[in-house]
Amino acid sequence: MALDVHQFPCLSDNYGVLIHDAETGATASIDAPDAQCVERALAETGWKLTHILITHHHNDHTDGNLPLKAKWGCRIIGNKADAARIRGIDETVEPGDTYEFAGHAARIIDTPGHTVGHIAWHFADDGLLFAGDTLFALGCGRVFEGTMEQMWGSLSRLAALPPDTQVYCGHEYTLANGRYAVHADPGNAALARRMAGIETLRAAGKPTLPTTIGIELETNPFLRAGSAERFAELRRGKDNFRG
Repeated sequence: MALDVHQFPCLSDNYGVLIHDAETGATASIDAPDAQCVERALAETGWKLTHILITHHHNDHTDGNLPLKAKWGCRIIGNKADAARIRGIDETVEPGDTYEFAGHAARIIDTPGHTVGHIAWHFADDGLLFAGDTLFALGCGRVFEGTMEQMWGSLSRLAALPPDTQVYCGHEYTLANGRYAVHADPGNAALARRMAGIETLRAAGKPTLPTTIGIELETNPFLRAGSAERFAELRRGKDNFRG
């Protein structure tokens, strides 16, 4: 039986995500941006929290860890290399590992760049990728702790996943990312079509996520860069873009 997925807004522009196995009742929060928003999502779904699967240590992805753990007794799982920076961590994984969540296998993908310990969770059999702040719809995370080469390698690993993989990201940045994407890739007809749909969704207050690897390969300039050097140019351009 496939995992159920419930995405919900959190904080100013974060997304929270719950995944649920109906057979066992196990429920994981992908990161924990804020305890109250996760609690509201649990109340809405009627699910009981058993796990928190962490992508990276930033506060807007881990602030809810300790309150949620205190209430639910859930297990917090994160990258061994970043364990000292993840609040309340109970169990560690390493890139290349497979983590079993209620009978669903998640491959741990190394995605440094935004932070040096960033990982993504890929549930291949369910067609799901939880990318945190490495890959966004029409964008990618800022390179804070790692290098441009590391981030390009991380994006390349994600780009190699099956095109129909559903991608859940940490933030609703798509409209702003899209404005830069059009600036960087003005002749991309698929991007122009996509932007029209994004503008309609955001005007109605609707989410632009999840996306898919295939859609990003067609329209995301960072996945289309072709080299670490070109990626670095694009990332620096986005950092300074005021369009």
